[in-house]
Amino acid sequence: MTGWYETLDSTVIHDGWSRLRVDTVRMPDGNRAQREVVDHLDAVAVVAITDDDEVLLIKQYRHAVGRYLLEIPAGVLDVEDEPAELAARRELREETQHDAERLTRLTTVYTSAGWTNEQVTIFLGQGVSRLEQPVHEPEDEEADLEVVRLPLADAVAAARGGQLTDAKTVIALLLVADRS
Repeated sequence: MTGWYETLDSTVIHDGWSRLRVDTVRMPDGNRAQREVVDHLDAVAVVAITDDDEVLLIKQYRHAVGRYLLEIPAGVLDVEDEPAELAARRELREETQHDAERLTRLTTVYTSAGWTNEQVTIFLGQGVSRLEQPVHEPEDEEADLEVVRLPLADAVAAARGGQLTDAKTVIALLLVADRS
């Protein structure tokens, strides 16, 4: 089967931080189908590694899965054309109160292409050090964050062993492990 899916109709069901729409599409074989799509802002994430070879992770509650997860610092682009590197630096500062001397782009991935168009650009942060002054008072969504430091080797082992389950975190750690 070759060809593209043609969108025949699109209905927005919800429009908030994310937008949910239902598209009616014509498939390559001519049949029609409905596809639910979540339009989402693009995001960034940072594997922040200290000079002691530790990774900064964030422990935060994720309502969709009903539990706390350990993740690399991440967040959405605040404005449509915000440069990814600036957003990554901002998120690292806000969530961990650390900064990186160098940010290197590792990759950009779709988080779950079957139902959302969200992309996450992942950076490696090196020369990571604690900020002398807090960036700001925690906002509601950041008030419950806890910074966890793990040796890089332990974090990679946890990603490989299934103890870390956040996709962007697993991808990022495995990419960094491959660079070593």
